Amino acid sequence: MPRPEKVAAVEEIREQLAASKAVFVTDYRGLTVAQMTRLRRKLRESGTEYTVVKNTLTRIAARETDAQALDPFLEGPTALAFAKQDPVAAAKALLDFAKESKILQIRGGVLGGKPVGADDIQALANLPPREVLLAQVVGGLQAPISGFVFVLQGTLRKLVYALDAVRQKKESAA
Repeated sequence: MPRPEKVAAVEEIREQLAASKAVFVTDYRGLTVAQMTRLRRKLRESGTEYTVVKNTLTRIAARETDAQALDPFLEGPTALAFAKQDPVAAAKALLDFAKESKILQIRGGVLGGKPVGADDIQALANLPPREVLLAQVVGGLQAPISGFVFVLQGTLRKLVYALDAVRQKKESAA
């Protein structure tokens, strides 16, 4: 590849790395074109781009971003999954496809500038979607407040019942 093409390829990889929330490294050896197309389509649904890359050019591009931790995973035939939206959805899609095809191997990746191994990616894939996690956090925060409100309401309710009982007693006495 002539030098200007390599520079352009490095720049493209660098832009992809910078725009991604997570990058997952896979070994695509043995996948057919049809399987690669199906994987790309599945990943695209979760806002993830899947690209076959050259390891040397990726190392050069990663040096200039927070994805330097990709280096140990860049050996042999490599394809990168650039998760630009939800890393959990991307990890789920990759893991589902790897189980289905039994050929795709997930080597590791980078999440938030930190290296993650294949086991970490599997744990990430088992997390519920972001919306569900947010709902759980909000529910956890809301529970003590709701409990406090119910306690206050109970005390007020007892006071109202006591005052009503006094009123009824005075009415019956009069």
